[in-house]
Amino acid sequence: MEPADWTKRRITFLSGGMNCAGWLLIPDRSGPFPCVILANGFSGTMDWILPDFGERFAAAGLAVLAFDYRHLGESDGDPRQIVDVRKQREDLRNAIRFAISDPAVDPSRVALWGTSLGGSHVIVLAAEDRRVAAVVANMPALDVLKGASVGAKVKKQAVSKFQLVATALRLLALATIDRVRGLIGMSPIYIRVYGEIGEAFFTDPALAERFQAVEKNSPTWKNQVAPRFLLQAPRYRKGTVARTAALILFSLANRDVEVSADFIKEVAKESPRAEINEYPVGHFEMYHGEVFEQVAADQVRFLRQHLLVQE
Repeated sequence: MEPADWTKRRITFLSGGMNCAGWLLIPDRSGPFPCVILANGFSGTMDWILPDFGERFAAAGLAVLAFDYRHLGESDGDPRQIVDVRKQREDLRNAIRFAISDPAVDPSRVALWGTSLGGSHVIVLAAEDRRVAAVVANMPALDVLKGASVGAKVKKQAVSKFQLVATALRLLALATIDRVRGLIGMSPIYIRVYGEIGEAFFTDPALAERFQAVEKNSPTWKNQVAPRFLLQAPRYRKGTVARTAALILFSLANRDVEVSADFIKEVAKESPRAEINEYPVGHFEMYHGEVFEQVAADQVRFLRQHLLVQE
């Protein structure tokens, strides 16, 4: 990376009566600029994954806004470590409103970037908000059932389908208990984001070092979450991509055991404005090393092509 040629500004905006904390990168040149709004994935905070992509985009001449969803990271919201799809999409709507109100941002050139669960959010919001000019969806978790890669996960982790079903039932039971506790004002029960089978959302032993690095390098991220998320995990409504006026880039990992690349490719056929880039790696490898550099470079090219005014 070259020395920074942008200015980082801490920001807050209201969502659901609470403050969402974030940061805004503004290129050190005359604006207004196209702006890319970053939506992180499941349990993600703005000090994990987002800075790496955001800095690449800012270096390319784009403004970048990242934020923490309510109940996570530096944003308001009690109880903590709640992943609520409805609230997170409301937070993203309010991030768009905040971005287009900033004098450094050109409101006609706003893009959404989302990864994993955040990829589902940006697809849904782009379909409802025609101000969105472009979308980048990194391995979007569009549908918890149809879009899951169950067979690949069974093979990768050397577990039986019975074990996987038993684990799912246990997690759903915990989610139901947790949801009831929330409805009557009791504190959540928590499970790990990464850990042992039956005790966490992600369980692949090969990911242990990656999550240890996250805990070390992203201090606001916590390896715990309320399991009630499972009762409202996203389902894809057919035609959502077809209703999206924005240009869409799907970045897919074709060895992904969390999200089915084949399902996303079928969904992408709904729109002639959708492009697909595939990489021969797994879900979390998209964020690291040479693969990350290629993914980020491809996304920079897409965003520059469709957002920057050609002189």
